[in-house]
Amino acid sequence: MKLLTKKTDYAIRILAVLTKNKNRFLSAREISSLQNIPYQFIRQILRILLQHNFVVSKEGGKGGFKLNVDPKNISVSDVIQYFQGNIMLSKCMFRKQLCHNRSTCILKKEINRIEELVEKEFARISIAKLTKT
Repeated sequence: MKLLTKKTDYAIRILAVLTKNKNRFLSAREISSLQNIPYQFIRQILRILLQHNFVVSKEGGKGGFKLNVDPKNISVSDVIQYFQGNIMLSKCMFRKQLCHNRSTCILKKEINRIEELVEKEFARISIAKLTKT
């Protein structure tokens, strides 16, 4: 079980470094260096952040990427949704086959309840809160 994927973690870290440098554009290489994220992932993640209007880009020598949304309005839950979908603690899968007990599972109700709690908590955490800005 993974609560957060590597791409989600990287996206949160990218948003955090852009928040801390909100008055200037940062290149993908600079972000990679500042956050110690492999450059190959930076381009993929920035493309998704651009698609969802979290960031804007500018070409040229002083170009790069800049935050486009107030970091108070970006929740960790939003980032999770865009990079990995709904939070799931259990996939009800075994070797890529649906579990034959999923309709009678005694844990299903409690797992759903916990997933909802985790979702609500992540929704309360903004990028601004993580960066203390």
